[in-house]
Amino acid sequence: MPTGKVKFFDAERGFGFIDSEDGSRVFLHANNLPTGVTTVKKGARVEFSVADGRKGPQALTVTLLDPPPALSKTARKSPDDMAVIVEDLIKVLDEVGGRLRRGRYPEGPAGEKIAAMLRRVADELEA
Repeated sequence: MPTGKVKFFDAERGFGFIDSEDGSRVFLHANNLPTGVTTVKKGARVEFSVADGRKGPQALTVTLLDPPPALSKTARKSPDDMAVIVEDLIKVLDEVGGRLRRGRYPEGPAGEKIAAMLRRVADELEA
């Protein structure tokens, strides 16, 4: 499998590019990131398979070779800042709960943003 480094990745748009070690540039879509991974940082080393896409080579089955480091306790937000974040998250989740009671899941990008917020808060609390 080829390897390379992430040239850039835009989490909002859901795509980026990998500079392969063979010198080619490969398109990377968020759907091809490992399960539970929503973004990758510039310079992250990855292993991937390649398929021909509409506009050139596209990465499939991406594996992170250098997993992102866990947050250190010194890099955590202050408890006061986290309290505000958790309170805001509770408001967002309360709204989601109301919609779920009416039979509606969050749609597309809204659901992805909520999931990303939950993962980020969980990472902060777990560090």
